[in-house]
Amino acid sequence: MKLIIIAPCLLSPFYVYRGPKGKEYETAKLIRELMGELGGEWHVLAYPCPEFEVMGWPRAPASREVYERLGMRGRIKGIAEFIGRIIGEEKPAKLIFVGVKGSPTCGVFHTSSSDPERYPYREMQEFRHMGKEERIERSRMLVEEQGFRLIKRPGILFEILMARFSNALYVEFDNDDIEGSMERLKAALEGSI
Repeated sequence: MKLIIIAPCLLSPFYVYRGPKGKEYETAKLIRELMGELGGEWHVLAYPCPEFEVMGWPRAPASREVYERLGMRGRIKGIAEFIGRIIGEEKPAKLIFVGVKGSPTCGVFHTSSSDPERYPYREMQEFRHMGKEERIERSRMLVEEQGFRLIKRPGILFEILMARFSNALYVEFDNDDIEGSMERLKAALEGSI
């Protein structure tokens, strides 16, 4: 048995904080097609979305530091234990984790960063009442206003997973480079990384 453990928003774009846009739809379509081509020896585990677990949906964009302040690490431990239990019981011959570039929780090598002292926490609940177009525009503005930046560091969940499962293969999916990301994922599945 071989196991792919994948961020749920890569399979179902509706988990994305603001709602899906074109690139998320395309990513999900291509990954689902690829998963459908895998042989019976491969299994896929899409774990619960950590950000959905803490904030629900839709939600405002938030950095790793903001989620740390909101208690994300405590929620993530339960998800990491769930993943660990599956791995322990199934003992896969090959293990691949797939995360999302820039995600505060599921970034593999890159996460988002900002100053949690300046974050407008009160605005978070307002996102639940906005329509899709308004959310997308306000999300873009909030990212700019808060000075979100991409840093070389795993997201909160992947930091825990990488420490616990250091022998696994990790692939970071970049929705701004779908073609390159698909190539990296296929190479990982074929064992050439």
